[in-house]
Amino acid sequence: MVQKKVNEDLQRERNKGIFNPEELTNLIDGGADKTIERRELVDFFVRDPIFQEKVPPEYLSYVERYEDAVRKSCLMINKINEWTEWKKTGATVDLYQAVLGGLLGSAVLKDGMPFALHYVMFLPTLMGQGNIEQQAYWIGRAWNCEIMGTYAQTELGHGTFIRGLETTATYDPSTEEFILHSPTLTSYKWWPGGLGQTANYAVVVAQLYSKGACHGIQPFIVQLRDEETHMPLPGVKIGEIGCKLGMNGTNQGYLGFDHVRIPRENMLMKNSKVLKDGTFVKSPSDKLTYGTMIFVRVALVKGIAACYLAKAVTIATRYSAVRRQSEIVPGEPEPLIIEYKTQQYKLFPHIASALVMTFASSWLWNIYNTVTSELEQGDLERLPELHAISCCLKAVCTADSAQGIEECRKATGGHGYMTCSSFPLIYGLATAAETYEGENTVMLLQTSRYLMKAWHQAKGGISLTSMTSYLVDNNLANRSPWQNNMACLHKSFRQVAYGLIK
Repeated sequence: MVQKKVNEDLQRERNKGIFNPEELTNLIDGGADKTIERRELVDFFVRDPIFQEKVPPEYLSYVERYEDAVRKSCLMINKINEWTEWKKTGATVDLYQAVLGGLLGSAVLKDGMPFALHYVMFLPTLMGQGNIEQQAYWIGRAWNCEIMGTYAQTELGHGTFIRGLETTATYDPSTEEFILHSPTLTSYKWWPGGLGQTANYAVVVAQLYSKGACHGIQPFIVQLRDEETHMPLPGVKIGEIGCKLGMNGTNQGYLGFDHVRIPRENMLMKNSKVLKDGTFVKSPSDKLTYGTMIFVRVALVKGIAACYLAKAVTIATRYSAVRRQSEIVPGEPEPLIIEYKTQQYKLFPHIASALVMTFASSWLWNIYNTVTSELEQGDLERLPELHAISCCLKAVCTADSAQGIEECRKATGGHGYMTCSSFPLIYGLATAAETYEGENTVMLLQTSRYLMKAWHQAKGGISLTSMTSYLVDNNLANRSPWQNNMACLHKSFRQVAYGLIK
């Protein structure tokens, strides 16, 4: 085996550091113990030879890529079980986020995972939208992979505007069943990951009709394929949608229904519910139905935006520390391109952005957990605030990440255009997040609407939440001298926000 050696130029640049990189690593990971655990995870998962590729994925056919993704996904789940047995701990959310997300998972499943939505959306929806009885029945089966699920919301004709979804679920009180139907071509579900050939169940979001009235969108658990033969059930029209810019291992599919009947108990009834006689009991808040989307938006900030930008800028910075170009002084060695100011201006802001997104995502995750706990107690006060901030950070971070990745690619010249640079895969995965789980323009408009409402509340003397309390600070209307410290920087950001909203 050839002994690996760090490039001398790269090592020389590392030796110039004026801080302890281990301290920064611990800070990013959340503590020294977390760093140890992450490194153990890397050794346990990423460096396992069972995940090594015999043929680079770009040389495989589309079908072969999917088959390889399924193989690796199954091995990954087995490895998670081995890890928990070895550590004598249960499988935590942090473990699944690391292994299935943009951290470790993307090192093994480089172009997406067909099981991703089972863990990222199907299971969280069962936990967040199902009542006690439904959770007791479904979560164990899903967690043990006895069934494999996905989340079917987006349709061919409607995505971000979910109130416009056309799939219907009509209640029949004579049989105590819902009849799911796709009345038009545009009502077909389109994009759910794992739907193509992988999932045999789905949480389907449909317009609920009962006693002749429409009660808006509601989630339903629907069996799509036979648990033994894996063949589609009668009335279920299902398939794979084809090749995309990225995420070609995610196995996105389409789904239509021709008057498919499911039991009344298959409507997730933690919030809204339908009684046996067809009476509809409304949820305390319509926004509770959107809980899964908020969860995914929170997860996207770190798992996609921060992680993939960090990968890209790491590749570009390391490349810049070994790539030499242009003889500035005749007879002297060509300088490293990292020494050019223009290269530094391209890369250094994205290093900072990746760090900021990482810390912001941890802050957002803590808020999400706090608000979720409050919701369990029936306190809905901070739900609109969580919705607004998750919309905002999802849009800003995914857009900045995709733009930053492309700039990093260009900063590596022609080499960055090669698939072996990883930039094509990284960009394809990152830019997709600008669209799914809420198109970014709409997400920014949602944030703007929240801020406009907060401004009018401030002017009306109504108390505001801590995040928007700066709108009642009249001192922000006056400019103050700049001081080069954090307090002044913080005030300046508040001042800019105040001025823009005003």
